[in-house]
Amino acid sequence: MSQSNISGVRGWCPGALKPMESGDGLIVRLRARAGMLAADELLAIAGIAQRYGNGLIDLTRRANLQIRGVKPEGLTDLLSDLSMLGLLDNGARAESVRNVMVSPLSGIDPTEVCDLRAIARELEHRLCNDPALWELPGKFGFIVDGGGLLPLDDERADIRIKGIRVGDETRVALAIDGPKGTAWLGVAHLSAAVDAAICIAHVFLKARGPDVRSRMRDVPQPARSRLQAAAAADLSPANLQPRPHQQPPPLGVLDHEGTVIAAGIAAPFGRIEAEALRALASTAIDLGITGFRPSPWRSFYADVSDKQAAYTLSSAAEAQSFIVDAADPLLAIDACPGAPSCGSTSLDTRAVARRLAPLLRELGCRCAHVSGCAKGCARSKSADLVLVGDGDRFGVMRNDTAQAKPLAFVLPARLSQLPTILAAK
Repeated sequence: MSQSNISGVRGWCPGALKPMESGDGLIVRLRARAGMLAADELLAIAGIAQRYGNGLIDLTRRANLQIRGVKPEGLTDLLSDLSMLGLLDNGARAESVRNVMVSPLSGIDPTEVCDLRAIARELEHRLCNDPALWELPGKFGFIVDGGGLLPLDDERADIRIKGIRVGDETRVALAIDGPKGTAWLGVAHLSAAVDAAICIAHVFLKARGPDVRSRMRDVPQPARSRLQAAAAADLSPANLQPRPHQQPPPLGVLDHEGTVIAAGIAAPFGRIEAEALRALASTAIDLGITGFRPSPWRSFYADVSDKQAAYTLSSAAEAQSFIVDAADPLLAIDACPGAPSCGSTSLDTRAVARRLAPLLRELGCRCAHVSGCAKGCARSKSADLVLVGDGDRFGVMRNDTAQAKPLAFVLPARLSQLPTILAAK
């Protein structure tokens, strides 16, 4: 692969065909197809991460996997292995727009409004085969949400397709992202969902400003009004009410009215060691578990309908340092890779996050964000507590984002003094 296919641009979303340079080598991002990875694919990915990378894999907030520490000289062979698994797209530009997040329990959740995986597959196909849409920004994302136990209402997307009920019939509601959050456009039949979403994407490309990196929420008025009118022209009116803030997603054995649905398995800060993934995937294969669904909460949900198999897989995951308890305080912290994985900081953010976790209750924090720099890569939303690297120390903020002005500063070695420091502010 030529050097031109490797990006070091800040804010770039890497792919497999266009990886990104980082402090520990190249990052190769894999996008699951229609929100699903097979157990044998995970097993193969673990082996690829060991052969060509540094043995570390990330689960991202967009429900993707990233192989870290890849050496440029090994990239061609890595891509050949991924191609044999069917995990590559036809080109880097097509790959870059296949940003489709799907409900993690789609098709196995008895409480979902409808199974929208077929819509997700068609949407991905259309995105990859319409060159005009390859002009969409690299971070431009779609959500296909059938509802149920793990809805995606709290996750932002430029274009959203959501299953709803209209009387006795199933429909989809279409929405776009706006400066104040989700803006519902209207309702369509299931058969028209993908056409509507593709139409909205084309209208966005005509309405956006000169910045090719701009997102749906960046479209200025009155261009936004024209976009909404054009995109909603063939839709029935929508009247969806905002839903309450989502509780932390469940982990471990998930069941509904006594019937096991899945096993939820999280990775601390989204980081997985290849050997742990290999052990998890091998156990799943031995148990006859074939499907894993990456989620935006840095977790997998495995297709498990047998109670004993679900408990066995959960126990095996816990033995490999995965998290199967939704109350684990590590899950309340978003932390970027930090040093030495990222050259933007000299601070070991995840070591600090582990030391911060026991302090969250004393600090009265439900969520926290530890970032090596003000880019705030691990979390875009505000958090109850934010630590941002500043040289050899962290700036401290409350109820804000990584771009805010610090209230105070703390050295990593004095993290235990944080309650006292904040009490004085």
